[in-house]
Formats: sequence, structure tokens, C-alpha cells
Amino acid sequence: MGSSRFFGYSEMAYILAMVAYITHIAFRKKVIGVTATSLAVFGFASQTLAILLRWREFYHLSGMGVLRSIPLTNLYESIIFFVWCLMLGYLLMEFRYKNRSFGAFVTPVAAVALLFISLSGMSTAIEPLVPALQSNWLLAHVTMSFISYSAFALSFSTGLMYLIMTTEHKKEGAYIFWTVTLGIFVSVLLAMGLDYMRFHVDMKPDEFMKSFLFKSTYKNDSAMVQVISYLATAFLVFIFWKYGYALKKLISGFNLQSSVLDEITYKSVAVGFPIFTLGGLIFGAIWADQAWGVYWSWDPKETWSLITWLIYAFYLHARFLRGWRGKKIAMVAVMGFVAVIFTYLGVNLLLSGLHSYGSR
Repeated sequence: MGSSRFFGYSEMAYILAMVAYITHIAFRKKVIGVTATSLAVFGFASQTLAILLRWREFYHLSGMGVLRSIPLTNLYESIIFFVWCLMLGYLLMEFRYKNRSFGAFVTPVAAVALLFISLSGMSTAIEPLVPALQSNWLLAHVTMSFISYSAFALSFSTGLMYLIMTTEHKKEGAYIFWTVTLGIFVSVLLAMGLDYMRFHVDMKPDEFMKSFLFKSTYKNDSAMVQVISYLATAFLVFIFWKYGYALKKLISGFNLQSSVLDEITYKSVAVGFPIFTLGGLIFGAIWADQAWGVYWSWDPKETWSLITWLIYAFYLHARFLRGWRGKKIAMVAVMGFVAVIFTYLGVNLLLSGLHSYGSR
């Protein structure tokens, strides 16, 4: 039985877990909550086994040794590992805080990420490593980077939930920040969905996005369509701003305390930041010197990794030395993950550089 079958099991389990977590929030039935957690655990276990099987498959195919055969060499494998880290972090958080409400926010991310692989026609084949990737530093650099990304993803979700719970007035800066951020985020996802429905073709995701990304909306050949698209985005942001209190009422019913959300946000950043510093920057620089003969070349991926590092460094600095708490620090956590998303996907898919092989 190959790895693809177990990846399929995990995808289905995460989708069912998402439905169960949302249903649990709506009806507050213990049996539904237990079912949701069981599905999430089953999906995580199935995905863990799938990753190990793919690692073995890659090992036998490449013949390069165990460490150099870790399945983290293209966009498909990196998304799979990101979801695995995210679900590991979530399950630890659920068992630590005895609260299943977070599952309604985390499992949709896992399910959508895996569905993105299926809908985009992304290649799932095991591909030979390019020479720059044939290094023992692959295991340390890439693995630690994605562990930190998943920690930052958790800090983003709890930071956003904190802002939604604690903002009161529509003219408040924090309220405007989270409604605009969420409105733009949803608009971009909808625009990408229109691209896939209109232009879905058989090509790699990086080629697809460079050729067709936002061609249905913001980059359409028709100026009128572009104007309508931007107006639609502005209208959606206005809807979030106008009726954001509805989300506040929903999240307030989760039996969550704002202090707990602030604590989880901080702990997630505190765990992710040193891992990202060591694995993402320091180990990456050492690997770059071995592969390209220079520690730092201001490649787009390197530049955006540094920007991400600076944002989270500012988060910890502001919290420890400036005494920032609450809304201000939560906004920094949200901005940090926006930078993570662009570092992870935007650079690979929209810009060219030495790291462009990561988009295959």
C-alpha cells in the first residue's frame, strides 16, 4: 500500500474533522467533539505513516541515503509537511488547554491545503533532487523552517481570534486592521478560485500562477473587469467591517478567554522564532555557502525570510522590553504570518531566484 492512499485517508479525515468541529461548536454535544478529535488524530496518524512511506519510496528511488531522501523537495511535499506540523501543533494545543474550539479554525486550513493539491493538478510524483538540494543540510534547514511556519500559523489564528474578541468599536484601529486583513485575505482566495475554475489546465502550479494568477479579476485584460474586481474587494472589506461584531459573538461563545489566546500567541512565536532563526536563517546560510559559494546573496527568498525574522524579532522585543500586550502585539503576530505566506508561496510562485526549484 503506497503513500498516496494514506494521504487520501488523511485528507478525508481532516475534511470530516472540520465538519465535526464546526458542528460541535454549533450544538455543544460531547460525542460530536470526541468524534472530531478522533478524526483529527486518525488523519494525523495516517499522514504520518504516508510521509514515512514516501520517505522510504524516495530512499529506494534516489539511493542517496536516508537524510538526503527526506520528502521535502517540492511544493507538494512541503505543503504536506506544513499541514502535518500544523496538525501536530493543534493537537498538542487541544490536549493542553482542553478546548476543541480551535479545531474549527485549524482543520479548515489543513483541509483546504490538501484540497489545493488535488484541485490545482499539482504533480505528486517523486522527482530527482537538483544538485543544490543534495545535501545533509536539507533535513535540518527545511524541516526546521516548516516547523516554525506551523508555529507561526497557530500564532496567526489565535492572534486574529484575540483581535476579534477584544475590539469593540468600528472606528478602533485594531478593529479596522483585522476586518481589512480578513476581507482582503478572503477576496484573494475567491479570486484564485475563479482563476482555477476558468483557466484550469494541466501544468505545474508555478507555471499556472505566473501565467493565469488573477487573470479573471485584478489582472484581467479588460480594465472594466479590473475596476469591478477592486470594487468588489472594497465591498467585501466593508461587509467585514460593518458586520464584524457577528464574528465576535460567535467566537465569544467558544468559552475562550482573551488571556489564553494571548498566551498561546506568545508561546507559539516563542517556540517558532528560535527554530526559524537556527534552521531557516543560520542553517540556510551554511547550506547556501556549500551549494552556491556564498552565505547570503539577497535572493528574494532570503530577503523575505529576513523580513519575516525582523517582524517576529520585533514582536518579542516589543513584548519583553516595551511591555506590549493585547491588541498591538496581536496585530504584529498577524502581520508576521502574512510575511510567512509570501515567503513560503509568493516568492516561489511569483518571483524568480535561486530558490525557485521549491515550486516544482
